[in-house]
Amino acid sequence: MTALWTAVPAPHPRVQWREQRWWPVLPLLATVLLLAVPVQTAGAGTSANVTPADIASCVLVAFALGRVLHLRRRPLTPAAALVLGLPTAGIAVATFTAADPAAALTGFVRYLQVFVLVPTAVVLLVRTPRNFRVIAGSLIALALVQGAVGVHQYATGTGASYRGEDIRAVGTFGPTDVMGMATVVSYGLLAALALALRTPGNAPPWLRPAATAAAAALVVPLALSFSRGAWIATLAAAVAMILLTGPRRAVRALAVLTAVSVVLVGGFGIGSEMISQRLTSITEVTETPDRSVTDRYTMWAAATSMWDDRPATGVGLKGFPVHRDAHASIGLSSGSDTAGAGQEFHKQALLSPHNMYLLVLSEQGLIGITAFVGSWAAILVAGVRGLTLPRRNRRATDCGLAAVGLMTWQTVDFLYADIGGPSTVLTGIVLGLAAWWALAQPAEATAA
Repeated sequence: MTALWTAVPAPHPRVQWREQRWWPVLPLLATVLLLAVPVQTAGAGTSANVTPADIASCVLVAFALGRVLHLRRRPLTPAAALVLGLPTAGIAVATFTAADPAAALTGFVRYLQVFVLVPTAVVLLVRTPRNFRVIAGSLIALALVQGAVGVHQYATGTGASYRGEDIRAVGTFGPTDVMGMATVVSYGLLAALALALRTPGNAPPWLRPAATAAAAALVVPLALSFSRGAWIATLAAAVAMILLTGPRRAVRALAVLTAVSVVLVGGFGIGSEMISQRLTSITEVTETPDRSVTDRYTMWAAATSMWDDRPATGVGLKGFPVHRDAHASIGLSSGSDTAGAGQEFHKQALLSPHNMYLLVLSEQGLIGITAFVGSWAAILVAGVRGLTLPRRNRRATDCGLAAVGLMTWQTVDFLYADIGGPSTVLTGIVLGLAAWWALAQPAEATAA
């Protein structure tokens, strides 16, 4: 991975001084914080086509491009450009080989936005750890807002329907995007945990206890989201972050994490019965699985069957819904029931396998999955390596922990979810933050 650290001439001192300012990340801040705005669904079973955050992400990409042209400097190292641009190969091939390339074009634009353009824009605009912390702080703020809405929904019975009760915490995302709040809360929790584990040396004394309190508080709405995939991904990411802080700190942090979980969920009884049932269902996938598990495994089998038919290029972007019935067994239900949180009951069509890896494999084949996994693996490995390099400035360790934690969460969560819904744009921002730590020039990632 040494190629990721290709030396690039340092910018002029005046330009370097300007980069210390945080105003260039204002478009990033806007994109994150606009996700606190409630979004109306476009119809039964579908999400709004274009959200305020999506519009902000377009402005973000345009702003980053304009800034690069204005500064007239090499924006990325060759290795960084390769890693960030690699998914484009699979996306383009799957678009041209689709049965209906015109219909696949919308998928091309969405994939390009989330996995190439937005992450690249983040890497271009985030120049210092200070910039990174501003964005991490916005993730925490968004998570606290959405989490507070979710807890209120559970307490007042105004959330999404779950086992016949309107108690599922979904924030402002509604019952058609039940993973939205869980995703946002997970991101904020991990960003707060990074600050609690490795508080910057020049930080005010209140920052660590505030970050610890925020991380602990976000455990509650995460639990009340009843999202098994988000629980597993958050636990995996948190443990990885804790272990990367060293043996002694890891033992203390794991003890505190366990105690907080027991007190909040067990001691206060916050959704304990429902959470217990949900946890138990994870291990009941072979004996008495619930309907959601059965449908998920059926769609996973359908995705594998599609790939088996066209192993190199897949069935093309947006091809999974079209080919689903031809490859799925009769055990697949007509859709999932959605209701509550201010919406009437309706069936939401099952249009994806709820596994990002299998979605890419089925629609983009081996070409696509190799490009995507190769890019994500390079970012994750380089990110972990960056935390262990002696030449990395320890003042930026909190950024490295957050980047690795967020990337770990995303790669694990993709085993149980795929892109879709208003919160999707955050996936691109998280990938960009992780890529900045992994691929940025050492002088940028170690500044104050």
